[in-house]
Amino acid sequence: MKKMTLVVLGLALLISASLLIGATNIFSGDLDTGLILAVSRVPRTFAAILAGAGLALAGVVTQQVVQNRLVEPSLVGTPEAAMIGLLAITLIAPGAPVIAKMSVAATTALIGTFGFFLLARMVPRRDPMLLPLTGMIYAGILGAAATYVAWITDLVQYINIWQSGEFSGVLRGRYELLWIIAALAVALYFLADRITILGLGEDYARSLGLNYRQTVYLGLAIVALMVAVIVVTVGAMPFVGLVVPNIVSRIWGDNLRRNLPIIALLGAVFVLGSDVIGRIVRWPYEIPAATIFAIVGAVIFLWLLNVRKAGSHG
Repeated sequence: MKKMTLVVLGLALLISASLLIGATNIFSGDLDTGLILAVSRVPRTFAAILAGAGLALAGVVTQQVVQNRLVEPSLVGTPEAAMIGLLAITLIAPGAPVIAKMSVAATTALIGTFGFFLLARMVPRRDPMLLPLTGMIYAGILGAAATYVAWITDLVQYINIWQSGEFSGVLRGRYELLWIIAALAVALYFLADRITILGLGEDYARSLGLNYRQTVYLGLAIVALMVAVIVVTVGAMPFVGLVVPNIVSRIWGDNLRRNLPIIALLGAVFVLGSDVIGRIVRWPYEIPAATIFAIVGAVIFLWLLNVRKAGSHG
């Protein structure tokens, strides 16, 4: 309970910092403070919270589906597949509304994620590092294909934007699709027991009466939609879906239904914290939150690989 209180308190402090910190001094008295908060600071803060929660939840679902704690959407090609969809809709219908772009990106993200799932079924499970390495190669191939298409169509700048994972361009009216993540998080909470059973393996899941294939499709669809919404709105961010579920598992144990709110909160803390740090280190310029967390996440990931897992406890 004390650890959970610290997470909530940390998120509250970061929300306050996010609302107060920026290139524009809201206390100068020369500007409309309410307008700045309503149009920029509040949407940006909510965007970081929702993106962090969504990436962390997508990570834990991916880990349960493939039964490996060392994978996450950015290591299985989901963002790259979403970018391929975004490139396609940009070339075919450049004036399409955001909701159409998100739908196409979600569809290609689902196809790409399911492709990795099929590939994962053929990978030997003796070495847990083999699957994430396979995922990195698979994601690299998809990323190379997206970059090639972008290069020959003069859309490389779009790829750079979708890979940036930053919140400086978030304004009121340009982030609201991220609230889909909140609805998907509620759906995941009700599916938590089924997702947990997926992590036990196909044979065991079927022996318990679970419709394995349907649950896998549903889980991958939720992951694809979450990642697509985030890539379309703020860009991709690595490591969040990898380190957050592992940290929560080490501290709070493996009760997925109990852990889902904690995973969402901690994901929000990490991403919002990265965004706040990115605004401070080179003020008044900004460093993308994805860059900040790529460094922090890599360090945490190395620590997770080298520290013995503590006993599960509440």
